[in-house]
Amino acid sequence: MLETKKPVNNHKAYHAHVYFDMSSSAVAKKLCEEIAHSFDLKVGRFHERLVGPHPCWSCQISFFAKDFEQFVPWLDVKRQNLTVFVHALTGNDYLDHTEFAYWLGEPVELDLSLFS
Repeated sequence: MLETKKPVNNHKAYHAHVYFDMSSSAVAKKLCEEIAHSFDLKVGRFHERLVGPHPCWSCQISFFAKDFEQFVPWLDVKRQNLTVFVHALTGNDYLDHTEFAYWLGEPVELDLSLFS
């Protein structure tokens, strides 16, 4: 069973990955558009395919420690039933996606094999 760790602001920079599938695509797209409109954060592409270690379609949001306290609680409220994977950006991809990995919603197993 995966450990559900709530995000903590212990790092300088982060990614949040909004996970979705075909049935939740419209909800995720609306959420990502609202993030782009409401925050001065970099909202990445809306990937309707698997990217990197992510086992779901996703959209990546980049943010910093200064944004954390306002953005992450807002995201937790607004995400509806979507799972959001939040991780630190320390320069060590493996640790960022394991030890420094946090979840809003149900965690899912990442494909960590590309970090070996």
